[in-house]
Amino acid sequence: MRVLEPLAKLCAILAGVLLTGITLMTCGSLIGRNTTGDSIVGAFELTGVAAGAAIALFMPLCQVRRGNIIVDFFTAGLPERVNDKLDRAGALLLAVLFALLAWRTTLGGINVWQSHSETQIMGFPEWVVYAFMVPAFALTALIGLVQAVSGFGETKPEDPVHAAEEAVQ
Repeated sequence: MRVLEPLAKLCAILAGVLLTGITLMTCGSLIGRNTTGDSIVGAFELTGVAAGAAIALFMPLCQVRRGNIIVDFFTAGLPERVNDKLDRAGALLLAVLFALLAWRTTLGGINVWQSHSETQIMGFPEWVVYAFMVPAFALTALIGLVQAVSGFGETKPEDPVHAAEEAVQ
């Protein structure tokens, strides 16, 4: 995890940069439309493209930090050893699903690259989005696989009630 966590953080930083960029672009487009009547042509397209890539780029860090939703209603009373095995099985399932997503996204990216597919208004090449998504999906799959094999160590999700109780003591 020593190498995977910094890579996950790098992906999240890149996602943040993308979201900041589309936020600034949207603001600029709105200011232009409301002041001069001109807006950025295709801003809606770029927002969709960047948001899709950003969502994929946030996935590795989410998995490293175990930020996915865990429904433990039925397993809360089970021994920790059993819950660990269930968490590892969940991580393995996630790894398989993200490997499948990486594979299919790769094929989709190759397809749009070969067909020179572009967005309708701006003509932005769609393969670029796939180029951001595939490494993020593959990294998420790798993180899930490592977690399934070696466990989660000290990265268990923090229970806010338990953390508050410990802080008081």
